[in-house]
Parts: sequence; C-alpha cells; structure tokens
Amino acid sequence: MNPERLAPRLFGRRVPLVLVAWLAAVWVTLWGDLSVGNVLGGLVAGLVVTWLLPMPVLDPGLRVRPVALVSFLVWFAWDLVLSTARVVFWVGHPGRPPSQVVRTPLRTTSDSMVVLVLVALSTVPGTLVLEVDGQELVVHVLGRRGDATQIARADVADLESRIVRAFGTRRDREELG
Repeated sequence: MNPERLAPRLFGRRVPLVLVAWLAAVWVTLWGDLSVGNVLGGLVAGLVVTWLLPMPVLDPGLRVRPVALVSFLVWFAWDLVLSTARVVFWVGHPGRPPSQVVRTPLRTTSDSMVVLVLVALSTVPGTLVLEVDGQELVVHVLGRRGDATQIARADVADLESRIVRAFGTRRDREELG
C-alpha cells in the first residue's frame, strides 16, 4: 500500500489518516453523542493533534503472511484442543500430574517474535513461561509423562518456526535457517 495515501502531507508534515480517524472516534466516544458536529470536531482535533505532535514512524517488525497465518492459526487451535484435553485428563486423574521446568533455546533475536512466542506459549494450557534468560526460555510444562525436556524443546521450536513464518521479517526467517 502506498504510504502517501495513508499519510498525506498537510503544510509539509505527514498526517496519518488512520490515527486521525481513531482520535475522532475517541472524541465522539468521550462526548457521548454521535452527531455531525462531534464527528467534524473530532476530525479537526485529530488533524491538529497529529500535525502539531507528529509521531515517529515505527516499524514493529511484523509482516503478516496470510497463508502462513492461517496455517499457524489452525495448528494453534488444534494445539489448544490437545493441551486442554491433556490438562483436563490430569485434573480428573488421581495423584499429582507430571510437571517439569525446562530451559529451551530460541533461535530468533527479534523482540517482536520473542513476545509472540511468549504470548502463544502462555496461552496454551499446561505451559507457562517463567523466565526469559537471553536467548533461552524457562518454561513450566504440565501433563507430559517422562522426560518432557525434548518434547518441550521441540514444541517451542515448532511454535517459533510457525510464528516467524506467519509474522517475521526476512531477517527473522533467515535466522531460523
């Protein structure tokens, strides 16, 4: 998409139209009345604020690839179902469920990718990220029998690969090899 269309220049400064629209919506919400005057007032306020206080252009380091995203979401939904079933089994099973704390390395150095991996891991029932130590995660794994170290490391590596394929930059994908 052409950035000129989303942030045209007004008196020499770029004005991001999406931000202006968002500020206008907030303005109307705060006034609590959807009227032409409030919408126009919100648009004017948004234009003035974005023109007087320009935001730096930030690159969050995310690229969305639709096919890889759909693949990741389907895989993640299936993982949620299996993990939930595993936790439910252990909740109904007498005795203590198997649990283990595992140190697992990450291959990506991108902060955005690491955060997405952390969020995804913490969302899955039976796993919880306890600590991020440089390029390693300390993960608590619940419900895996035997030595869960290799299973957890393989699961994290697979999750990391899928997230990087769905959201990573070219540099992120090159880091994974």
